[in-house]
Amino acid sequence: MKHKTITTLFLDIGGVLLSNGWGSEQREKAISFFKLDGAELNQRHHLTFDTYEQGKLSLPEYLKRIVFYEPRHFSLQEFTEFMFSQSVPFQETIDFFKFLKNQYQLKVIAVSNEGRELNDYRITEFKLRELFDAFVSSSYVHLRKPDADIFKMAIDISQTHPDHILYIDDRRMFVEVAQSLGMHGMRYEGLEKTRNHLNLYEFQHT
Repeated sequence: MKHKTITTLFLDIGGVLLSNGWGSEQREKAISFFKLDGAELNQRHHLTFDTYEQGKLSLPEYLKRIVFYEPRHFSLQEFTEFMFSQSVPFQETIDFFKFLKNQYQLKVIAVSNEGRELNDYRITEFKLRELFDAFVSSSYVHLRKPDADIFKMAIDISQTHPDHILYIDDRRMFVEVAQSLGMHGMRYEGLEKTRNHLNLYEFQHT
C-alpha cells in the first residue's frame, strides 16, 4: 500500500547530492596538504563551526579562528580555493532528482547546514538552481539542523502540508526531526536504495 501523495521534496545537499563541503574527510586532506596540526585545527573547528554555519561568521573570520591565528606559509585565498575544490557532485543523483521534479512538477526545497560562501560556491558550480526552487540554508536563515525551526521555516516557505512532504537526508537524526513534524522521511543510503524506497510513494504536482 502506498503512502499519501507527495508534492514537495525537501533535500539535504552534502552527503546526498554532493560530497560534504567541509566534513572530516575534507579537513583531513587540508591538514595533510598544508601540513597543519590536525588535533588543534579540529578542536578549533568544533568550537566555532556551528557559528559559521549559522551565518554569524564570514568564511575569512572562521578560517582566521581555525588556521590563520598564527602566520602561515600559504595564503587565505590558497586555503579557500583548496577548501572549495574538495566538493564533488554525485551527478547521477542530481540528474535523478531533476528528472523526478520535471516528471511530476514537484516543488524541491534545499534544507541544509552550510556556511554562506561554501554554499554559494556549490550552488553555482554544480548548477543546483536547476533543481531547487528555494534554499533554506543554515547560513541564510540563521537556524541549523537539528533545530526543528529550520524545518518549520521550510514548510512555511513551501506552502505545503507536512503530510505531502518527503525529506531526504543522509543523517538519521535529521530525518527523525522532520518526521516528528509530520513529514515523511527517508535516510539517504545511495541512489539505488532511494529509487526502491520511492516506490512506496505517489508523486503528484499541486
